[in-house]
Amino acid sequence: MMDNNPPKLARRKENRRSVVKSGRTIAGRREQLEKASERAAAHDKIRKKQTFRLVITILGFVLIIAAIISFGVSLSKKEDSTDTDSSAVNVIYKPTIEIIDEDAVSDKVTITSRIKDYVGQAEVDFRALGLVPTKAVIPAGSIREVDFYFEDKPGYIKTIVDRDTAVSAEDAKRMFNYLDTHGIAEFEYIDVRIEGKAYWK
Repeated sequence: MMDNNPPKLARRKENRRSVVKSGRTIAGRREQLEKASERAAAHDKIRKKQTFRLVITILGFVLIIAAIISFGVSLSKKEDSTDTDSSAVNVIYKPTIEIIDEDAVSDKVTITSRIKDYVGQAEVDFRALGLVPTKAVIPAGSIREVDFYFEDKPGYIKTIVDRDTAVSAEDAKRMFNYLDTHGIAEFEYIDVRIEGKAYWK
């Protein structure tokens, strides 16, 4: 049987409107989706930049604080070492042995503070090497020479205040050892006033 009501064909104009309307709807949705994804990507990019800047800022603060702390620690160590060095330089040893000035015209002794400091330091250096000084003598007519006499030693040591006491003491110890090694028991003096040389008589 044939259908008496055949389907109506849409008019060409209406069909064209339908297609255009559908095309516009799909394009609009696609555009909206693309814009939304672009906005999300841009938002993620901004958020990553902000996070990166925050991390860099925190690291910068940490480095600055670490630099300040290390500078403070190094400064305090430097001050401590300076205090230690200055205290080591400023140590003054008072002599415990008798100091005789042969130029003194009376019993009143006028020993300068420089000579006292020198004798005190030399006494410490001699004792550190096992030598026991008993007295120090400033010879007549001399202002820089100091002679040291020792326990159990027949002669004395000639020193000069311009040389370091530790070096003079070491030279004297070497000369004592040299004389003992060579069986020389008697001597008048050992002269250690000149650097790099020592004499005995």
